[in-house]
Amino acid sequence: MTDVRIETPLTKLVGVRHPLVQTGMGWVAGPRLVSAAANAGALGILASATMTVGQLRSAVREVAARTDAPFGVNLRADATDAGERVRVLVEEGVRVASFALAPSRELIARLKDAGIVVIPSVGARRHAEKVAAWGADAVVVQGGEGGGHTGNVATTVLLPQVVDAVDIPVIAAGGFFDGRGLVAALAYGAAGVAMGTRFLLTSDSTVPQAVQDRYLAAAAKDITVTTKVDGLPHRMLRSELVDALERSGRTTALIRAVRRAASFRKLSGLSWAQMVRDGLAMKHGRDLSWSQVLMAANTPMLLKASMVDGRTDLGVMASGQVAGVIEDLPSCAELVGRIMAEAHATLGTLPR
Repeated sequence: MTDVRIETPLTKLVGVRHPLVQTGMGWVAGPRLVSAAANAGALGILASATMTVGQLRSAVREVAARTDAPFGVNLRADATDAGERVRVLVEEGVRVASFALAPSRELIARLKDAGIVVIPSVGARRHAEKVAAWGADAVVVQGGEGGGHTGNVATTVLLPQVVDAVDIPVIAAGGFFDGRGLVAALAYGAAGVAMGTRFLLTSDSTVPQAVQDRYLAAAAKDITVTTKVDGLPHRMLRSELVDALERSGRTTALIRAVRRAASFRKLSGLSWAQMVRDGLAMKHGRDLSWSQVLMAANTPMLLKASMVDGRTDLGVMASGQVAGVIEDLPSCAELVGRIMAEAHATLGTLPR
Protein backbone atom coordinates (compact mmCIF):
# COMPACT_ATOMS: atom_id res chain seq x y z
CA MET A 1 0.00 0.00 0.00
CA THR A 2 1.29 3.48 -0.87
CA ASP A 3 2.53 5.44 2.16
CA VAL A 4 0.03 8.31 2.02
CA ARG A 5 1.07 11.17 4.27
CA ILE A 6 -0.68 14.22 5.64
CA GLU A 7 1.66 16.66 7.34
CA THR A 8 0.22 18.53 10.34
CA PRO A 9 1.56 20.43 13.36
CA LEU A 10 1.49 17.09 15.24
CA THR A 11 3.70 15.25 12.76
CA LYS A 12 6.14 18.18 12.77
CA LEU A 13 6.15 18.42 16.57
CA VAL A 14 6.95 14.79 17.38
CA GLY A 15 8.48 13.56 14.12
CA VAL A 16 5.97 10.83 13.22
CA ARG A 17 4.87 10.05 9.66
CA HIS A 18 1.13 10.21 10.29
CA PRO A 19 -1.15 12.37 12.49
CA LEU A 20 -2.34 9.38 14.51
CA VAL A 21 -1.81 8.58 18.19
CA GLN A 22 -2.19 5.21 19.92
CA THR A 23 -3.25 6.09 23.45
CA GLY A 24 -1.62 4.85 26.67
CA MET A 25 -4.13 2.25 27.85
CA GLY A 26 -3.30 0.49 31.12
CA TRP A 27 -2.35 -3.21 30.69
CA VAL A 28 -2.88 -2.81 26.91
CA ALA A 29 -0.29 -0.32 25.63
CA GLY A 30 2.81 -2.39 26.30
CA PRO A 31 6.04 -2.62 24.30
CA ARG A 32 4.61 -4.84 21.54
CA LEU A 33 1.65 -2.62 20.69
CA VAL A 34 3.57 0.64 21.13
CA SER A 35 6.45 -0.42 18.89
CA ALA A 36 4.04 -1.76 16.25
CA ALA A 37 2.14 1.54 16.23
CA ALA A 38 5.41 3.50 16.06
CA ASN A 39 6.76 1.36 13.21
CA ALA A 40 3.49 1.96 11.36
CA GLY A 41 4.12 5.72 11.54
CA ALA A 42 1.75 6.62 14.41
CA LEU A 43 2.77 7.96 17.81
CA GLY A 44 2.71 4.98 20.15
CA ILE A 45 2.21 5.77 23.85
CA LEU A 46 3.41 3.34 26.54
CA ALA A 47 1.11 3.04 29.59
CA SER A 48 3.17 3.26 32.78
CA ALA A 49 0.65 3.66 35.62
CA THR A 50 0.47 -0.10 36.19
CA MET A 51 4.28 -0.51 36.15
CA THR A 52 6.90 -0.05 38.83
CA VAL A 53 9.67 2.42 38.02
CA GLY A 54 12.00 -0.47 37.21
CA GLN A 55 9.43 -2.09 34.94
CA LEU A 56 8.94 1.24 33.19
CA ARG A 57 12.64 1.53 32.39
CA SER A 58 12.70 -2.03 31.05
CA ALA A 59 9.60 -1.42 28.94
CA VAL A 60 11.02 1.80 27.48
CA ARG A 61 14.21 -0.03 26.54
CA GLU A 62 12.21 -2.85 24.94
CA VAL A 63 10.25 -0.39 22.79
CA ALA A 64 13.48 1.35 21.79
CA ALA A 65 14.96 -2.00 20.77
CA ARG A 66 11.92 -2.72 18.58
CA THR A 67 11.68 0.64 16.79
CA ASP A 68 13.73 3.64 15.77
CA ALA A 69 10.60 5.80 15.54
CA PRO A 70 9.54 8.34 18.18
CA PHE A 71 7.24 7.12 20.96
CA GLY A 72 5.89 8.40 24.25
CA VAL A 73 5.07 7.37 27.81
CA ASN A 74 1.84 8.11 29.68
CA LEU A 75 2.38 9.22 33.28
CA ARG A 76 0.16 9.92 36.27
CA ALA A 77 0.90 13.52 37.22
CA ASP A 78 -0.42 12.97 40.76
CA ALA A 79 1.65 9.84 41.49
CA THR A 80 4.03 10.14 44.43
CA ASP A 81 6.89 8.76 42.31
CA ALA A 82 6.21 10.97 39.27
CA GLY A 83 9.64 12.56 39.65
CA GLU A 84 11.39 9.19 39.43
CA ARG A 85 9.40 8.29 36.33
CA VAL A 86 10.28 11.58 34.67
CA ARG A 87 13.93 10.81 35.35
CA VAL A 88 13.54 7.50 33.48
CA LEU A 89 12.10 9.34 30.46
CA VAL A 90 14.94 11.84 30.48
CA GLU A 91 17.69 9.25 30.89
CA GLU A 92 16.23 6.90 28.25
CA GLY A 93 15.62 9.63 25.65
CA VAL A 94 11.84 9.25 25.39
CA ARG A 95 10.37 11.75 22.93
CA VAL A 96 6.92 12.43 24.43
CA ALA A 97 5.34 12.53 27.91
CA SER A 98 1.55 12.29 27.97
CA PHE A 99 -0.73 12.71 30.96
CA ALA A 100 -4.29 11.69 31.76
CA LEU A 101 -4.46 14.41 34.42
CA ALA A 102 -2.93 17.85 34.00
CA PRO A 103 0.72 17.97 35.13
CA SER A 104 1.91 20.88 37.24
CA ARG A 105 3.64 23.89 35.76
CA GLU A 106 6.86 22.71 37.41
CA LEU A 107 6.63 19.19 35.95
CA ILE A 108 5.98 20.58 32.47
CA ALA A 109 9.00 22.87 32.79
CA ARG A 110 11.25 20.01 33.91
CA LEU A 111 10.23 17.85 30.96
CA LYS A 112 10.59 20.65 28.44
CA ASP A 113 14.02 21.59 29.79
CA ALA A 114 15.04 17.99 28.98
CA GLY A 115 13.68 18.32 25.42
CA ILE A 116 10.64 16.12 26.01
CA VAL A 117 7.37 17.05 24.29
CA VAL A 118 4.53 17.40 26.82
CA ILE A 119 1.00 16.39 25.74
CA PRO A 120 -1.66 16.30 28.48
CA SER A 121 -5.17 14.94 27.90
CA VAL A 122 -8.12 17.11 28.89
CA GLY A 123 -11.89 16.95 28.81
CA ALA A 124 -12.77 20.64 29.05
CA ARG A 125 -11.81 23.91 27.40
CA ARG A 126 -10.64 25.51 30.65
CA HIS A 127 -8.25 22.64 31.30
CA ALA A 128 -6.74 23.03 27.84
CA GLU A 129 -6.28 26.76 28.43
CA LYS A 130 -4.57 26.07 31.74
CA VAL A 131 -1.99 23.56 30.48
CA ALA A 132 -1.34 25.66 27.38
CA ALA A 133 -0.57 28.65 29.61
CA TRP A 134 1.78 26.45 31.63
CA GLY A 135 3.78 25.50 28.54
CA ALA A 136 2.29 22.23 27.26
CA ASP A 137 3.36 21.58 23.67
CA ALA A 138 0.05 20.06 22.53
CA VAL A 139 -3.13 18.72 24.07
CA VAL A 140 -5.36 15.68 23.54
CA VAL A 141 -9.05 16.55 23.82
CA GLN A 142 -11.33 13.60 24.58
CA GLY A 143 -15.05 13.88 24.04
CA GLY A 144 -17.67 11.76 25.78
CA GLU A 145 -17.51 9.02 23.12
CA GLY A 146 -14.07 8.00 24.39
CA GLY A 147 -13.38 4.94 26.54
CA GLY A 148 -12.34 4.84 30.18
CA HIS A 149 -12.81 7.94 32.29
CA THR A 150 -14.76 10.37 30.20
CA GLY A 151 -16.96 13.45 30.24
CA ASN A 152 -20.41 14.09 28.85
CA VAL A 153 -19.62 16.59 26.07
CA ALA A 154 -19.41 15.11 22.58
CA THR A 155 -16.15 15.46 20.64
CA THR A 156 -17.89 17.45 17.89
CA VAL A 157 -18.86 20.08 20.47
CA LEU A 158 -15.74 20.06 22.63
CA LEU A 159 -13.10 19.94 19.89
CA PRO A 160 -13.90 23.23 18.13
CA GLN A 161 -14.13 25.00 21.50
CA VAL A 162 -10.59 23.96 22.38
CA VAL A 163 -9.18 24.59 18.90
CA ASP A 164 -10.49 28.16 19.12
CA ALA A 165 -9.18 28.64 22.67
CA VAL A 166 -5.50 27.60 22.42
CA ASP A 167 -2.67 28.15 19.97
CA ILE A 168 -0.95 24.79 20.41
CA PRO A 169 -1.71 21.63 18.38
CA VAL A 170 -4.95 19.94 19.43
CA ILE A 171 -5.35 16.17 19.02
CA ALA A 172 -8.93 14.90 18.89
CA ALA A 173 -9.97 11.76 20.80
CA GLY A 174 -13.26 10.01 21.33
CA GLY A 175 -15.14 8.41 18.45
CA PHE A 176 -12.32 7.95 15.89
CA PHE A 177 -11.52 4.73 14.05
CA ASP A 178 -11.11 5.48 10.33
CA GLY A 179 -9.89 7.91 7.67
CA ARG A 180 -13.20 9.74 7.46
CA GLY A 181 -12.93 10.62 11.14
CA LEU A 182 -9.37 11.86 10.66
CA VAL A 183 -10.51 14.19 7.87
CA ALA A 184 -13.41 15.43 10.01
CA ALA A 185 -11.04 16.20 12.90
CA LEU A 186 -8.65 18.04 10.58
CA ALA A 187 -11.60 20.06 9.27
CA TYR A 188 -12.37 21.14 12.82
CA GLY A 189 -8.79 22.36 13.14
CA ALA A 190 -7.25 19.41 14.95
CA ALA A 191 -3.69 18.33 14.23
CA GLY A 192 -4.53 14.62 14.36
CA VAL A 193 -6.57 12.00 16.17
CA ALA A 194 -5.87 9.71 19.11
CA MET A 195 -7.41 6.24 19.26
CA GLY A 196 -7.52 3.68 22.04
CA THR A 197 -10.16 1.06 21.29
CA ARG A 198 -9.20 0.89 17.59
CA PHE A 199 -5.57 0.06 18.48
CA LEU A 200 -6.68 -2.33 21.24
CA LEU A 201 -8.51 -4.25 18.50
CA THR A 202 -5.48 -5.07 16.36
CA SER A 203 -3.46 -8.24 15.89
CA ASP A 204 -0.49 -6.50 17.56
CA SER A 205 -2.46 -6.05 20.78
CA THR A 206 -1.69 -8.47 23.61
CA VAL A 207 -5.29 -8.43 24.86
CA PRO A 208 -6.53 -12.05 25.07
CA GLN A 209 -8.62 -13.30 22.14
CA ALA A 210 -11.67 -13.94 24.33
CA VAL A 211 -11.70 -10.29 25.36
CA GLN A 212 -11.17 -9.01 21.82
CA ASP A 213 -14.05 -11.25 20.69
CA ARG A 214 -16.25 -9.60 23.31
CA TYR A 215 -15.40 -6.17 21.91
CA LEU A 216 -16.00 -7.26 18.32
CA ALA A 217 -19.39 -8.70 19.23
CA ALA A 218 -20.51 -5.50 20.98
CA ALA A 219 -23.10 -3.21 19.44
CA ALA A 220 -23.31 0.47 20.31
CA LYS A 221 -26.04 -0.29 22.86
CA ASP A 222 -23.65 -2.65 24.70
CA ILE A 223 -21.30 0.21 25.67
CA THR A 224 -22.28 2.12 28.80
CA VAL A 225 -21.07 4.74 31.26
CA THR A 226 -21.07 3.85 34.94
CA THR A 227 -19.79 5.44 38.15
CA LYS A 228 -19.91 2.15 40.06
CA VAL A 229 -16.32 1.10 39.33
CA ASP A 230 -14.46 4.00 40.92
CA GLY A 231 -16.99 6.75 41.55
CA LEU A 232 -16.18 8.61 38.33
CA PRO A 233 -17.92 8.33 34.93
CA HIS A 234 -16.23 5.40 33.19
CA ARG A 235 -17.18 4.20 29.68
CA MET A 236 -16.92 0.41 29.22
CA LEU A 237 -18.55 -2.66 27.77
CA ARG A 238 -21.63 -3.72 29.67
CA SER A 239 -20.91 -7.05 31.34
CA GLU A 240 -22.00 -9.33 34.15
CA LEU A 241 -19.57 -7.52 36.46
CA VAL A 242 -20.90 -4.07 35.56
CA ASP A 243 -24.46 -5.26 36.14
CA ALA A 244 -23.44 -6.72 39.52
CA LEU A 245 -21.65 -3.53 40.58
CA GLU A 246 -24.66 -1.42 39.67
CA ARG A 247 -26.92 -3.69 41.73
CA SER A 248 -24.61 -3.87 44.76
CA GLY A 249 -24.84 -1.58 47.75
CA ARG A 250 -22.09 0.71 49.02
CA THR A 251 -20.85 -1.74 51.68
CA THR A 252 -20.48 -4.66 49.25
CA ALA A 253 -18.69 -2.45 46.72
CA LEU A 254 -16.34 -1.15 49.41
CA ILE A 255 -15.42 -4.65 50.60
CA ARG A 256 -14.58 -5.65 47.02
CA ALA A 257 -12.55 -2.47 46.59
CA VAL A 258 -10.49 -3.13 49.73
CA ARG A 259 -9.60 -6.63 48.55
CA ARG A 260 -8.54 -5.51 45.09
CA ALA A 261 -6.67 -2.46 46.40
CA ALA A 262 -4.62 -4.84 48.54
CA SER A 263 -3.91 -6.96 45.45
CA PHE A 264 -2.81 -3.91 43.46
CA ARG A 265 -0.51 -2.84 46.32
CA LYS A 266 1.33 -6.17 46.12
CA LEU A 267 1.49 -6.10 42.32
CA SER A 268 2.68 -2.49 42.02
CA GLY A 269 5.14 -2.58 44.89
CA LEU A 270 3.53 0.47 46.47
CA SER A 271 3.29 0.72 50.25
CA TRP A 272 -0.01 1.51 51.93
CA ALA A 273 1.47 4.92 52.79
CA GLN A 274 2.19 5.61 49.11
CA MET A 275 -1.31 4.52 48.16
CA VAL A 276 -2.76 6.85 50.80
CA ARG A 277 -0.65 9.73 49.46
CA ASP A 278 -1.81 8.94 45.93
CA GLY A 279 -5.36 8.88 47.27
CA LEU A 280 -4.93 12.31 48.82
CA ALA A 281 -3.61 13.62 45.50
CA MET A 282 -6.60 12.06 43.77
CA LYS A 283 -9.02 13.74 46.17
CA HIS A 284 -7.39 17.14 45.74
CA GLY A 285 -9.61 19.46 43.75
CA ARG A 286 -12.32 16.83 43.27
CA ASP A 287 -15.40 16.03 45.29
CA LEU A 288 -14.53 12.40 46.03
CA SER A 289 -15.24 10.49 49.22
CA TRP A 290 -12.63 8.15 50.67
CA SER A 291 -14.87 5.31 49.57
CA GLN A 292 -14.58 6.52 45.97
CA VAL A 293 -10.80 6.93 46.29
CA LEU A 294 -10.49 3.34 47.47
CA MET A 295 -12.70 2.20 44.62
CA ALA A 296 -10.32 3.99 42.24
CA ALA A 297 -7.45 1.90 43.59
CA ASN A 298 -9.61 -1.08 42.65
CA THR A 299 -9.70 -0.19 38.95
CA PRO A 300 -6.22 -1.42 37.86
CA MET A 301 -6.97 -4.92 39.12
CA LEU A 302 -10.34 -5.01 37.38
CA LEU A 303 -8.66 -3.94 34.14
CA LYS A 304 -5.90 -6.53 34.59
CA ALA A 305 -8.46 -9.29 35.07
CA SER A 306 -9.76 -8.71 31.55
CA MET A 307 -6.85 -7.22 29.59
CA VAL A 308 -4.21 -9.61 30.92
CA ASP A 309 -6.00 -12.61 32.41
CA GLY A 310 -8.81 -12.77 29.85
CA ARG A 311 -11.58 -12.88 32.47
CA THR A 312 -14.52 -11.20 30.77
CA ASP A 313 -16.67 -12.21 33.75
CA LEU A 314 -14.49 -10.56 36.41
CA GLY A 315 -12.77 -7.69 34.60
CA VAL A 316 -13.59 -4.20 33.43
CA MET A 317 -13.39 -3.69 29.65
CA ALA A 318 -12.96 0.04 29.09
CA SER A 319 -14.24 0.95 25.65
CA GLY A 320 -15.02 3.83 23.39
CA GLN A 321 -18.35 3.84 21.60
CA VAL A 322 -16.52 2.96 18.38
CA ALA A 323 -16.32 -0.66 19.51
CA GLY A 324 -19.88 -0.89 18.22
CA VAL A 325 -18.70 -0.37 14.63
CA ILE A 326 -15.34 -2.21 14.64
CA GLU A 327 -15.42 -5.66 13.07
CA ASP A 328 -11.83 -6.77 12.43
CA LEU A 329 -8.33 -7.15 13.89
CA PRO A 330 -5.82 -5.70 11.40
CA SER A 331 -2.17 -5.24 12.26
CA CYS A 332 -1.13 -1.72 13.25
CA ALA A 333 0.59 -1.36 9.87
CA GLU A 334 -2.57 -2.42 8.04
CA LEU A 335 -4.76 -0.16 10.19
CA VAL A 336 -2.62 2.94 9.79
CA GLY A 337 -2.20 2.37 6.05
CA ARG A 338 -5.94 1.91 5.65
CA ILE A 339 -6.80 5.02 7.64
CA MET A 340 -4.39 7.21 5.71
CA ALA A 341 -5.53 5.84 2.33
CA GLU A 342 -9.16 6.41 3.27
CA ALA A 343 -8.38 9.93 4.50
CA HIS A 344 -6.66 10.73 1.21
CA ALA A 345 -9.59 9.32 -0.77
CA THR A 346 -12.10 11.25 1.36
CA LEU A 347 -10.22 14.50 0.81
CA GLY A 348 -10.37 13.84 -2.93
CA THR A 349 -14.18 13.53 -2.91
CA LEU A 350 -14.82 16.81 -1.09
CA PRO A 351 -16.30 19.65 -3.18
CA ARG A 352 -13.79 22.32 -4.10
